[in-house]
Amino acid sequence: MTQDCPLSKPLWGTVLAVQANYYRVRLTTDSVWPAEELLCIRRSRLKKIGQQVMVGDQVGIEEPDWAGQRGAIAQVLSRTTQLSRPPVANANQLLLVFALTEPDLDPYQLSRFLVTAESTDLEVALCLSKQDLVAPEQCRYWCDRLQQWGYSPTLLSLPLEQGLTILTQHLQDKLTVISGPSGVGKSSLINRLIPALNLATGAVSDRGRKGRHTTRHVELFELTNGGLLADTPGFSQPALLGSAVELAACFPEIRQRLAQASCQFNNCLHRDEPDCAVRGDWERYPHYLEFLAEIQTREIQQQAMGGAESALKRKTSDRGQTDYEPKLELKKYRRSSRRSQQQDLQSLVDEAGED
Repeated sequence: MTQDCPLSKPLWGTVLAVQANYYRVRLTTDSVWPAEELLCIRRSRLKKIGQQVMVGDQVGIEEPDWAGQRGAIAQVLSRTTQLSRPPVANANQLLLVFALTEPDLDPYQLSRFLVTAESTDLEVALCLSKQDLVAPEQCRYWCDRLQQWGYSPTLLSLPLEQGLTILTQHLQDKLTVISGPSGVGKSSLINRLIPALNLATGAVSDRGRKGRHTTRHVELFELTNGGLLADTPGFSQPALLGSAVELAACFPEIRQRLAQASCQFNNCLHRDEPDCAVRGDWERYPHYLEFLAEIQTREIQQQAMGGAESALKRKTSDRGQTDYEPKLELKKYRRSSRRSQQQDLQSLVDEAGED
């Protein structure tokens, strides 16, 4: 949705961060302004029409206060892409960062992240960090294994500065959303790419060998090569998006098999249908079946609810599986007004007088 409104002195910029009801906007670099950034609010007319302002949006600003470096967002240009989780507009690609160790690389978790990334229809890039902490044989093992999945990962070692040149070229002139589990080194990677930021980093927890969350909100950072990098909070297991029919397109292995042969049925879910070209002995096929069952369970429950207010509470397990359980019924008590209390008291006094 785009809000068309006349701007007396139009200023244009990119939303770098959203916190509460304030938006940090970087003004266009092809013009000379008294300030490079403005702290903006959203005009009430945008709120009335339900126009959301997201990180990555191209916006028009009116009534700038250069002394206070403040302004008001009055227009949002049309978006080329839009992500809901994390909320980022106009992204070109997703960069998934996983660690080879500390925390250990979990194939199921990685598969779930990749499927969620593929469902966005954005270009997906994969980096494996902490290369210097594992043996070369283990690096080759994971590269060969992921090649079977349909991905060519970039190996990174920040202490040895390995892989940074290849990654920088891949990020050039693009808006990239960086994501991955907590503790894999996303903030450390951004600090190396943009040294002036000095983002907070967290060590891996000794208990459970899991990472700690250091990024609390989505924010865009400018790269020296003209690109933008969106840092996002770490997740343990992302939610699966899309429908059961769309799930197959999120697996490069399935796309490759369907390019070579077709299934007997057009609506084949590649589970137990006869003459299926996908069903077979390939590594992530059990992941596909598990994800398919989860999505189908969600779709059945959504149909059963029929759009009414749900009486079920959603619960997500450590492996990312979603279950539902009945919500507790809470009785609402409304306190009577003081006037009503006085009227009731007066009625009691009158009744006592009559007696």
